[in-house]
Amino acid sequence: MSNHSTLGVKALPITDKKPTTVKAVVTVLQTVKGAVTHLGISGVLDFVTQLFGETLLIELVAAELDSETETEKPTVKFYAKRSGSEDNEIYYEASFKIPKNFGEIGAVLIENKHHHEMFVKNIVFTGFSSTSDSLEVTCNSWVHHTSDDLHKRVFFSNKSYLPRETPNGLERYREKELEILRGDGQGERKTADRIYDYDVYNDIGDPDSDDDLARPVLGGSVHPYPRRIRTGRPRTKKDPLSERPSSIMYVPRDEAFSEIKNLQFSANTVFSVIHALIPSLKSTVLSSNEFPHFTAIDTLFNEGIELPNDATVGALRSIIPRIVKAISDSEKSVLRFETPEFIDRDKFAWFRDAEFARQTLAGINPCVIKLVTEWPLKSNLDPEVYGPAESAITTELVEKEIGGCTTVEKALEEKKLFIIDYHDVFLPYVNKVRELEGTTLYGSRTLFYLTSDGTLRPVAIELTRPPVDGKPQWKQVFKPTWDATGVWLWRLAKSHVLAHDSGFHELVTHWLRSHACTEPYIIATNRQLSAMHPIYRLLHPHLRYTMEINALARGGLINAGGIIERAFSPGKYSMELSSVAYDKLWQFNLEGLPADLINRGMAVEDPTAPHGLKLTIEDYPYANDGLLMWDAIKKWIADYVACYYQEPSLVQSDDELQAWWTEIRTVGHGDKKDAAWWPQLKTPEDLVGILTTIIWVASGHHAAVNFGQFDFGAYFPNRPTIARTQMPTEDPNDEATKQFMERPEEFLLKSFPSQIQATIIMAIIDVLSTHSPDEEYIGEKIQPYWADDKVITAAFERFNGRMKVIEGIIDARNADTNLRNRVGAGVVPYQLLKPFSEAGVTGKGVPNSVSI
Repeated sequence: MSNHSTLGVKALPITDKKPTTVKAVVTVLQTVKGAVTHLGISGVLDFVTQLFGETLLIELVAAELDSETETEKPTVKFYAKRSGSEDNEIYYEASFKIPKNFGEIGAVLIENKHHHEMFVKNIVFTGFSSTSDSLEVTCNSWVHHTSDDLHKRVFFSNKSYLPRETPNGLERYREKELEILRGDGQGERKTADRIYDYDVYNDIGDPDSDDDLARPVLGGSVHPYPRRIRTGRPRTKKDPLSERPSSIMYVPRDEAFSEIKNLQFSANTVFSVIHALIPSLKSTVLSSNEFPHFTAIDTLFNEGIELPNDATVGALRSIIPRIVKAISDSEKSVLRFETPEFIDRDKFAWFRDAEFARQTLAGINPCVIKLVTEWPLKSNLDPEVYGPAESAITTELVEKEIGGCTTVEKALEEKKLFIIDYHDVFLPYVNKVRELEGTTLYGSRTLFYLTSDGTLRPVAIELTRPPVDGKPQWKQVFKPTWDATGVWLWRLAKSHVLAHDSGFHELVTHWLRSHACTEPYIIATNRQLSAMHPIYRLLHPHLRYTMEINALARGGLINAGGIIERAFSPGKYSMELSSVAYDKLWQFNLEGLPADLINRGMAVEDPTAPHGLKLTIEDYPYANDGLLMWDAIKKWIADYVACYYQEPSLVQSDDELQAWWTEIRTVGHGDKKDAAWWPQLKTPEDLVGILTTIIWVASGHHAAVNFGQFDFGAYFPNRPTIARTQMPTEDPNDEATKQFMERPEEFLLKSFPSQIQATIIMAIIDVLSTHSPDEEYIGEKIQPYWADDKVITAAFERFNGRMKVIEGIIDARNADTNLRNRVGAGVVPYQLLKPFSEAGVTGKGVPNSVSI
């Protein structure tokens, strides 16, 4: 049995022989909606309700049953009246006369008699005659009017219990609350609902509006995918498998924090860019043509674009003031971007091969590069369909490019060859994508050589088109060269590879691995783990805000005709490609950082090395800093788990925990339920490993691939999201050849994103790279559940201290000129895994969760 109940968790029993008077203060956060209701009918009704004292009905629930009757003790009820306010907090007070031998307060029931929802932060009890202490019940939840929610809301005390340890007076409440959260899987969800259930991605298409906006359902044997939250919306007329799109996306009410003052930042800014700014851009001077010259790109940073003079744009000045600015002495507004640090430090960095290579280790997609272990390079696709499998990157070519200093055989033996391989994942879609207007695609391989100073050097890029229209497979290898034509072909080839990398980054590394794969964890945690379960309380900070951001993405980013489809190379096949990557590449057991590094050949196990791993490339900033954070997270989780699970039997007998893990595997990620690689959950060590992986993905991994998007991608020649033209050497014609030979710069600009595509993406990644003023960073603040637990508080303080140490280590690394992959003239220091940050676009800071 867990011995944590003896470790100093505060419990305030009421055992006096006479009734005890206890005071309760309920703290409610002022919301945007609540601030204006006094102007309407509901405000008048609330005034009358408060006048007669019936605002919040509070009931105290005893933790234990009556020892004589073995029945639940009567609850103690009282109405709480508004007593005052401060800043954005409103206070309600109640006094209770609690009968003798009531025992420990195990839970609080709340009924909201207001005519609008309230966000209840906590309830604090004082006046216990046996102690001078107070008792806090943490709520942090929306409580609706009784007409919207027929169930009394239950909030358990801050003391955590494994299922088998649940006080007998709370067992019924624990089970009933989980039943409510699971729902019955029927009907359309309402805004006030708190129901967590699963569905496939069947709402990203819009076939009723246009046949061309029909999209396949993601989830199932044809297109495997993680599950999302079920909304139950009506089906489309043309496709009975798809849900109708909606401007209002249901998420369980406690997942939507956007109406709380100072917490509305993330969702509101994303929504504003998608639904207000982008439509306004369409009526500006921007066109679907290319930028006429490179200096025209600079105007987006120094002059900006005048926006239409209307009320919508005027409102954007206060919502997204960083990019929508007022023109002096005028009602007009201008869209002007801040100069990204990457370009501010070195305007021509994007041109250099050294920077192209460095960003594979210290950019925003540093978890794709892998060690070459087999030679020659070869495709696993069917050669009958896609053409010869052998790569055109030959031994002779590589040995020539690396200057004859070694052989390919020796380079492989010494672990000197690395690859970014988008050949097999993209090649099956090349011909489909090329049928779309304004885009093109290749399968690609990019080979790098590790030099003696620990930096990577690009060796070759191979672009491949499969057979089409009777023409055989086309492939060509491009390499760094010294003649003018070769130099420009190399630059064009790099732009194609960068577009591939941008698409894979956004669709797989970022969206799939961070956002989509986390949503099933959120659903299962709320369906299977009681709010009083210690693992629920550990996970909760790392799962907040994600579901609302994901819903917004389904409504404007990843949907049919959305931003991703309009501005990234795969176009309408973008989400289908994400499904292919999930099917072929995603494994839970490889989502943890050490396992990922080992799988890509970027590290090997070594008990004598720091973190137990020896890196293949010693100066690998993402891995170096990431392993510091991984170890700190794992140690904190191990300390926490040890408080509740001292032996395997406690893990195996925890019905809620086992149901949680089973549901993640067999329902949330049900398309992979039969995979042999899922970790078992039999021991405390198993649990630590699973939890560390989930929390790493939501915090460190997401931060590393998200918050540098503006710095590295806003000057889009560094990371174009799309390549719009084919290489001039593929099916050459006189006109294309003439244009390329006479105006290679114009040819490159035509391949880059158009003016409107580039500007839309710049606006989106500006918002996605921004930390809100209320960002909650990993290891920064202890959760209120643990504040009175001395053992857990001490463990968290060690975790917090480790985060501060990591900050210092990263600063020291960024000052070490021997680390050429993170330090150098004009190089942006690698800070993406520094734990803390101020608000804004900072290129650092690791939030607890996927909060934007």
